[in-house]
Amino acid sequence: MASNYTSNYFNGTQSFTESDITVIGVYFLVNVAVGIWSSCRVSRNTLSGYFLAGRDMAWWPIGASLFASSEGSGLFIGLAGTGAAGGIAVAGFEWSATYVLLALAWVFVPVYISSGIVTMPEYLGRRFGGERIRMYLSALSLMLSVFTKISVSKAI
Repeated sequence: MASNYTSNYFNGTQSFTESDITVIGVYFLVNVAVGIWSSCRVSRNTLSGYFLAGRDMAWWPIGASLFASSEGSGLFIGLAGTGAAGGIAVAGFEWSATYVLLALAWVFVPVYISSGIVTMPEYLGRRFGGERIRMYLSALSLMLSVFTKISVSKAI
């Protein structure tokens, strides 16, 4: 069987250069420095200080964190495969989801801010009373997230 170009490419020896190691080292040092600076900046003795950064954070790191946490192999490989199989309809679905999420943000963000709440289970607990609905929605969201991520990861 004849070998192809990629197998010849990966058989060659590749090594890190000094500049590669320098860039990786600087990257890790910057990450550690930002982590230490963030942990010293906010009082972590309270629940709000630990999980919500003391409610004293600009909008752009929160948005960047939400965006970065939704990225992964499921997005890059899964959507590419779905787009290849389904065509342009997948892009239409994604654009529609963007508009719906923006509309929901315009409706719910003012309610969340005025109520002083952070999560949807907390909102439902205050709106409908009781602890059961908060626990049910939290457990359901966690299970759905885990099972959907596992199914996408195993399919890839």
